[in-house]
Amino acid sequence: MKIVFIGDIVGKEARETFINKIPDIRNKYIPDVIIVNAENAAAGYGLSKKIAMQLIEAGVDAITLGNHAWDQKEMLSFIEECPKIVRALNYPSGVPGRGFYELQLDDDRKIIIMQIMLRLFMGLFLDDPFNVTKNFLQKVKLGSTCNAIIIDMHGETTSEKNAFGHYFDGEVSAIFGTHTHIPTADAKILELGTAYQTDVGMTGVYNSVIGMDKTNPIHGFTKGYRSEGRFFPAVGDVTVCGVYIETDDKTGLSLKIEPFQI
Repeated sequence: MKIVFIGDIVGKEARETFINKIPDIRNKYIPDVIIVNAENAAAGYGLSKKIAMQLIEAGVDAITLGNHAWDQKEMLSFIEECPKIVRALNYPSGVPGRGFYELQLDDDRKIIIMQIMLRLFMGLFLDDPFNVTKNFLQKVKLGSTCNAIIIDMHGETTSEKNAFGHYFDGEVSAIFGTHTHIPTADAKILELGTAYQTDVGMTGVYNSVIGMDKTNPIHGFTKGYRSEGRFFPAVGDVTVCGVYIETDDKTGLSLKIEPFQI
């Protein structure tokens, strides 16, 4: 299976640029599945119904969220209507939506897209990501009940991400890190066959502070308070960051991983 995963989309310019580049991505990689993290797509804060539908209509097969999942309040209800939108699996019980999406392709191959939120420095009340993922993977078996399993690993620290990747090596097709918005240079296939990258990077303006206009974040770090109440996406040249993998349809393990920036 050929899979493209796109890192965190930050703001309007970024999502428009990504949508415009989908034909180029399809021509180059001929993906069976396109997955996008879009938790910052609505001006840097969450995802709206309108933007979600734009991405899906443009050809995105699944959308993952993160710690900004509920910044747009309409997502609390819309996520129940749209199973293609995936929030973290390890939210406490009762949170709207689901932590995974099962997609069956036209040729009957099946892929499960899931998201997990790690806990170090995230400031959220979350269940143990290791235990929740372990329990979930007892219900689905790579190479048996499905042909591929992809995890969007949303977290702050490289150590926790590294530990998570190695812990589930061989049990899923790929683990892609999101949240820090900076691409890491460690894309690889782990020892037991799981493709891994600590952070795929963002789709946004890199002349910025993780996608946001530089002025207010710098003011906050140097003066001790924000000059404005919230940050705003930076304006300028957008880079689409993503990763492409190929998996073995029988084992579900990865054969190839290729990060890209366009």
